[in-house]
Amino acid sequence: MGGVWERMIGIARRILDSMLMDLHSKHLTHEVLTTLMAEVCAIVNSRPIVPVLSDPEAPMILSPNMLLTRKTYNIPTDFGPFSIKDMYKSQWRCVQHLANIFLDRWKKEYLQTLQVRRKWQKTLPDLCVGDIVLVKDSSTARCEWPLGIITNAIKSADDKVRKVEVKIVKDDKSMTYTRPISELVLLIHED
Repeated sequence: MGGVWERMIGIARRILDSMLMDLHSKHLTHEVLTTLMAEVCAIVNSRPIVPVLSDPEAPMILSPNMLLTRKTYNIPTDFGPFSIKDMYKSQWRCVQHLANIFLDRWKKEYLQTLQVRRKWQKTLPDLCVGDIVLVKDSSTARCEWPLGIITNAIKSADDKVRKVEVKIVKDDKSMTYTRPISELVLLIHED
């Protein structure tokens, strides 16, 4: 009965409740709150719709924003890092700071729901070359979800894969990063 979207609504509401109960957010004007809610809607609607069935060489992740606007590109919305001091300088910076707080919490809480929950005692197959993953990356702009393909699996001393090299294609440029498996969400396992 709508468990998936009810869970997303619950996550967004829990984040907003904790943010708006904060002492710094008590004096928001109607315009600031309206703009913040528009930013929150943009963040929530930029999430990937799973399962992702994209070619890793030309990644285009289907999102609700693509369905709503019929546009296939991401509008850059990251205007830089903002601190708590910026909240007092202008209302726009206040909204950007609050949107960044929401985005950080949304990434931490929502990305975990994309992974299949399994008991930790089960032995799971290691990530391997050819697996398609989402990269949990805090350095990317708002509303971006980097999709990558594993090019090399690096085993640790216990013969388990703990790090991988991930190839990400962005703006027609191919980049390879080394990431721990805790920063990846497996989408498609290469069989």
